[in-house]
Order: sequence, then structure tokens, then C-alpha cells
Amino acid sequence: MIKACIVTIGDEILIGQTVDTNSAFIGQKLSDIGVQVAQILSIADESNAIKNTLVNTIGQYSIIIITGGLGPTRDDITKKTLADFFNVGLVFNSSAFEHIEALFKLKNREVTESNRQQAYLPQNATALKNSLGTASGMWMEEQKTVFISMPGVPYEMKGIMTNEVVPKLQQHFTLPTIIHKHILTVGIYESVLSEKLSKFEQQLPNHIKLAYLPSLGKVKLRLSGNGNDKKQLENEIGKLTLRIKEVLGNDIYGYGDQTLEGVIGQILIKSNKTIGTGESCTAGFIANTLVRVPGSSAYFKGSVVSYSNNIKKNILQVSENTLNTQGAVSEKVVKEMVTGVLKNLNVDYAIATSGIAGPDGGSKDKPVGTVWIGIGNKQFTIAKRFNINTKNRLQNIEAFSIAALNMLRKFLLEYN
Repeated sequence: MIKACIVTIGDEILIGQTVDTNSAFIGQKLSDIGVQVAQILSIADESNAIKNTLVNTIGQYSIIIITGGLGPTRDDITKKTLADFFNVGLVFNSSAFEHIEALFKLKNREVTESNRQQAYLPQNATALKNSLGTASGMWMEEQKTVFISMPGVPYEMKGIMTNEVVPKLQQHFTLPTIIHKHILTVGIYESVLSEKLSKFEQQLPNHIKLAYLPSLGKVKLRLSGNGNDKKQLENEIGKLTLRIKEVLGNDIYGYGDQTLEGVIGQILIKSNKTIGTGESCTAGFIANTLVRVPGSSAYFKGSVVSYSNNIKKNILQVSENTLNTQGAVSEKVVKEMVTGVLKNLNVDYAIATSGIAGPDGGSKDKPVGTVWIGIGNKQFTIAKRFNINTKNRLQNIEAFSIAALNMLRKFLLEYN
């Protein structure tokens, strides 16, 4: 197995000012092509820190990938440090400079001296094209180790990693065939999934593994297989995926890169139906999630954020008597909110939420984390109470919204 080490350079990472998302992206790309990430390091913007890290990792890994410190300012020291480490000079790279000139011409700007300096690369480096910025990526080889240096700007790094680094690694190394299949579940706890799939896991062949990747309200299952025959491996993973589907049924909402809101959108487009939301505790979060999908204007018509009881009464026509006798967080209120959304927005389906996101406002009967969710069409309305308290207000709001969207998905599958 080819092993790699990822090194992110930046004081802003160490002090928590910037979250290191680069390592996660690089790790995923390497895993996809059969490279094992054995270590991830974050180090300071200091020449000695960089050199010491390289001394300690060279020879241990076949690939060392570095991000950060390639900008045009004085604190960007990675390139000079790499040249010193390899005991080579910096030389002018004409192709790198032509790329910088083209980018500046496109923006109708003159190339500055600091940007011109970015065209100087270590003598032993092969330039990796950065289509989105001025700092070239670099490929270097020493002691049977491949060193790759890329900018720390995430969107620039992603472009270089995808278009330059991955193809070059696949040409340079003989890599095993690795296939990952992601099976997406929602509304079911990781422990429950594990129990349901216990027998399935016991029967897996040694070259295929099942991983559980939980997040808020969801668990991603990853089937990973490795071998030499790609077609045979794909067939095995496909059959195992069908077996998981037989066990979990509608707890699975999608596969691969699908999103819950995207799956809902596909159902609505296929049936030529529309939807609107009436949101109290979620305050438009559900609407915001639904419109993340390109083309959502074909089915999403609008939202009423009825945070106050006056809006519930005057716009969604929730009965004052219901509010007074049942309370805003109740089954009857969300059902009346659904009816109000269907009528006022003239949609085929409606979602309504009313709950207590916290940290205050709860009671013995309705503690923080209590939410009533209503889903309905013009023929039928259902409502369900959930108790979801993550101890964090914003996470509660997101968790309420995920529960509502999953409830909508199941309603659409049953009553569409």
C-alpha cells in the first residue's frame, strides 16, 4: 500500500482562526485512488518547522503533500524553504510566468514584482498548473519520495489536486483498485444501524469493509473494497449495496453525493408538484435548504416564517383558541399551519414546524428540543412530535429541519 503524509502550513490553523478543510479533501482524493493517508500534520509558518517536518517524514512515506505558504507576500516562505531543503536554487519558470501574465491580463491588471517572483520555482520542481490562481503547484522527487506543494487557498488547491496531482500520481505509482460506495441514511441512530447490519457485517469478505460515518441527523455508510479486478469488485459492491437496501428500506434516502433536499426535489419534479413551508422554530432553515438545489424554483413556491403567534393567526389562520388552549408547540397548531400554507401559497404540499430550540423556553411537559412537525397535502395531514436536544440552539434548528425534510420525503413516497 502506498502511504502518504499531509502537511498543512499556517499559523492561522494552529491558533484556530482557520479550519483545515484541505486535509479532508486531499485525504478523500488519495483514498479514492488507493493511497493510504497515514499521517496529517499542521505546522507553523517557520522555515525550521517545515525543514524538521520534512526530515522526519522523508523515507517514511511515498508521498508528502504540503499546502500553504506559496503566496506573493513575505510570510509565504514554503518555496524558498523547499529549495533550501533540497539544496537547489530558485529558477525562473517561463510557463508559470506566462500563466500569471494571462490571469492579470484577464483582470486588466499589471503584473507586480511580487507576483513575478511567484514564477521562480525550486530547480528540481515540475510546475503543476493552477488554473484559478497565480501560485503554481510543484512536484519534486527525492529519495524515492514524491513531494507535492500546493497553495493553501482551498479552491485553488482543489483544482490542482483534482486536475494535476491525482492523474500524475496514478501515472507514477502502481495503485490498487479501490471502490467506495456511500449509502446515505437519515433519521436512524448509528447504534440501531449497527444492530440491523450486524449479521451483514459478519458475512462480509475480508477485502470489503463497512464504515459508519455519523453526522447531525444522518449516518453515511461506506462500503470499501480493494482488489485487482475492478469489474468483479464493482459487481460485489453492487450486490452488497442491494442487501443493505433490503435490510434498511426507506431509512436510506440516497447514494453517493445525493442530498436529502435533492432527492425530495427529484420526487416533486417527477410528479410536477409544488411545496411551501410554514416555519416557526426553524425560522426559514427548511426553505433555505430546499432552495440549495439548482432548479428548485420549479417546485418551491415560498415560505411563511411565523415566529410570532400573531403571524400564525393573521397569515396562516391558526385559531386563537387553539393557540390559547394547546400552546404554539402542539399537534393542532402545526396541522393548522399546514392548512394555512396550502391555502395561502397555493401549493400541493406543505411543511410546518413549531418547537423550542433553546437554550431557554422549555418546560416540564415541553422541554428544550421539543418540536412538532406537520406535513400535508389538500387531502391528508400528519403531525409528529420529536425530542431532539443537541445542547446547542443552532444545531437544534438544523436537526429539526432534517427531521422535517425526512418526514416530508417519507410522506411523498407514501402519498404522492
